[in-house]
Amino acid sequence: MAGGSGGGQLSVPPGFRFHPTEEELLYYYLRKKVSYEAIDLDVIREVDLNKLEPWDLKEKCRIGTGPQNEWYFFSHKDKKYPTGTRTNRATAAGFWKATGRDKAIHFTSNDHSQRIGMRKTLVFYTGRAPHGHKTDWIMHEYRLDDDQHHHNSQFQVNPSSLTI
Repeated sequence: MAGGSGGGQLSVPPGFRFHPTEEELLYYYLRKKVSYEAIDLDVIREVDLNKLEPWDLKEKCRIGTGPQNEWYFFSHKDKKYPTGTRTNRATAAGFWKATGRDKAIHFTSNDHSQRIGMRKTLVFYTGRAPHGHKTDWIMHEYRLDDDQHHHNSQFQVNPSSLTI
């Protein structure tokens, strides 16, 4: 079985469906990734989001052979400026723009709910800001709360989906 760090399609057993909840993405996959812990079935690839257009993610992050409308990947957050705090979200063909408010993600266990991270929604625009053209590509970027990981990592998990 192929690991999550190479290119192309991942080989998985017939009938395999990868459809994690937001809690699973944060608490299991992203927390383990930033803590350098092993993930039992390593199906989420690591990509350089600034070097790939959204339409190229479809093949780079495919899991199995069935039809998919969502693709999952880990990506490092690049800074726009070396000493700044703003994130670089530009690609060669366009840019990702945050839309709406960030959503808190909670993990519930034994009737106790704890916030474990946040979800940011981004939309892809072709061209350059402020004159870009909105597309149908939507990405959800997840980040852990600071107390959910022990390493200061810049990984993010992005289930990216095309809306029609």
